[in-house]
Parts: sequence; C-alpha cells; structure tokens
Amino acid sequence: MSKGREGPAAGGGAAAVLLRYLREQNRPYSAQDAFGNLQREHGLGKAAVVKALEQLAQQGRVREKAYGKQKIYFADQEQLPAASDAELRGLDGEITALSSKVQALQQSCRQMEAELKELNSSMTTPEIAGEIEDLRKDCASYTEKLERIKSATNHVTPEEKEKVCSEQKLYCREWRRRKRMATELLEAILEGYPKSKKQFFEEVGIETDEDHNVTLPVAV
Repeated sequence: MSKGREGPAAGGGAAAVLLRYLREQNRPYSAQDAFGNLQREHGLGKAAVVKALEQLAQQGRVREKAYGKQKIYFADQEQLPAASDAELRGLDGEITALSSKVQALQQSCRQMEAELKELNSSMTTPEIAGEIEDLRKDCASYTEKLERIKSATNHVTPEEKEKVCSEQKLYCREWRRRKRMATELLEAILEGYPKSKKQFFEEVGIETDEDHNVTLPVAV
C-alpha cells in the first residue's frame, strides 16, 4: 500500500508556494497565518508550512524574526525588484488615502463607542415599561389616598390648626421657663449639698426629661 500525502503542495512544493506567496504579498506572516491563508487553496498541512518556512529562512530566501514565542516570516527585500519612481509615488498615494480612511474609521469608531456607552447607560424598553407600570400604580395609590382625605369628615379647619399651634408655642415657652427656674433652684441647693447631684435627685425624688427620653421641642 502506498503512503498518503499531505496534499499536492507537500514537501518541496510547499516551499515554492510559500516563497511565491510571501513575495507577492510582501508583508509578514506567522506560520499559523500562512497556513490559514493557503491551506484551502493548496491543501498545505500545518507541519509542512512550519517546516517549509524554517527551511526558507535557513536558506536565506526569506527573513525570520522572533517576537516572544512567535516567529514571523517575510520576503527578503533585497531579492525583490526595486520599485520605480512611479510605483513609489503610487504607493505614497495609497498610503495617504489609506491614512485618511483610517482616521475617518477611527472617528467613526469613537462616535459609535460614545453612542454605545450612552445606550448602555439608558433604560431598555422592558425596563421603561416596568417603570411606567410602577408609576401608574403609585399614581393610583396616591389618587385613592387623596380621595379618602377629601371624603373624610374629621378635617381640621385652618382656625383650629392655628389655635393648636398657638397653644403648643405657649406650653413650650412655659415648659422652658419652668425648667429654667427649676434648674437654677436645684443648682443653688446643690452648692451646699454634701452629696452628688444624682444622689440628691434620688433622695428628693426628682425625675428629669432625660430620664424619660423627653426632648423639649425646638422653638419656632
């Protein structure tokens, strides 16, 4: 039985295909890139591509450069025909046109990135629908509460409210006045009292606002 082959370009044919490809493209390729670009058309195997590129580099027919663990291969520029002035001008024109195209694409990318960022920070349609539904429920709840308030019979008139507020102010002023008087009196007694303030309060039976967590309202 005869042994199988990797393809029609196996062995020395692989080197010829790769050399022609690198010269025609005149740009660097890794072995993986070259294999991916040529495998379908020429039936090259990965091992055959790697081996052929290494052989071409050893023979000085292509150049090899290592970047970390990866190697790239490209045509030896000295073996390529020199470009004419017209060709160089044409290449300069292509470079200028491509540079302008790159700048335009970069600007477009920046605009799309800004739009994408804005869209990502915005609410989605389902989220907006849910928000609207929640607001409708809140509105219904507030409307119901308002109707209950309007229909209530125990409303406080403005006059009654004013009277209550006035009485509160009066009682708070009296509270402060009496508390100040009591504090001054107690301090005068404590000046000649041989024990502590706490002991005096316990003996006399005085209870303070603080004992009952009561706070005097702030004066308005």
